[in-house]
Amino acid sequence: MSARHVLCGLSFLSLAFTQVLAAGAADSASASGDGTKYSLRYKFKPGEVIRTQVWHQVSLETTISGTTQTADTTSGSIKVWRIQEVDADGRVMLEHSVESVDMRQKLSDRQELTYNSKTDKEPPPGFEAVAKSVGVPLTQFLIDSSGNLLKRIDKRANPPADAQNTQVAVPLPSKPAALGESWNVPQDVTIALEDGDTKVIKTRQHYTLDSVSKGVATISVATQVLTPVNNPKIQSQLVQRMTQGTIRFDIDAGRVLSQKLELDERVLGFQGPESSLHYLGRFTEEYLPPEPKMAAKRASR
Repeated sequence: MSARHVLCGLSFLSLAFTQVLAAGAADSASASGDGTKYSLRYKFKPGEVIRTQVWHQVSLETTISGTTQTADTTSGSIKVWRIQEVDADGRVMLEHSVESVDMRQKLSDRQELTYNSKTDKEPPPGFEAVAKSVGVPLTQFLIDSSGNLLKRIDKRANPPADAQNTQVAVPLPSKPAALGESWNVPQDVTIALEDGDTKVIKTRQHYTLDSVSKGVATISVATQVLTPVNNPKIQSQLVQRMTQGTIRFDIDAGRVLSQKLELDERVLGFQGPESSLHYLGRFTEEYLPPEPKMAAKRASR
């Protein structure tokens, strides 16, 4: 397995710290249902602490010249948003950090590597940067009430190379939406070519408001590739972005309750006629309600 494709699998796990959903303008499509429109907006208060449980799972299988190798990786983390400021227009300044991580990596014919920040005193080789990122402020974000990224301040000395192109929050429609309405978030993907040049592939995240029940909106999302791509080598670099799934959004509370994104992509002939690549991935995030305060616990005794 080439180093590029091992890194391809591991890069999906870097989403434990941020979400790969690119910012962009929302546009609506045809509506259905009774015509009721729902205002989907983030609603936070200064001093709030938003905690979510994030899991990434990736299985990458490559076959080149008759040899098959696999890379299986799992990453769990507790993501934390500390809400610092909210202005009159609903713009939110928040601080992003990671409270804990639990990671596993298994490559063909190699011993499995694991790291749990809660139980391991020292990280294994290759996990040092992850260990240093736990329990410290990583980034400050300024977002509007639709989740569009307005400003980013990295607290790390060496932030990820694609950090500036990463969307921190699920993008919401700019106007109230009816059931069946859709909005699109464009994203340009830069692909490295063999001759050292690059090629920009235009993609977008396509969101649809599927249903609303008891104040919770269910939104579907799928990645769409807009630039025609017939080259398997380019396709092999795009597969990790071909996610689709669902998001649950609490309309009254103004926050994401959960999201689940999955991909199952196969590319043939990416390194010769007999080569193949099979990429399986899953990303889940669940909102963790605030724990009762200790004073309230003592009062109930």
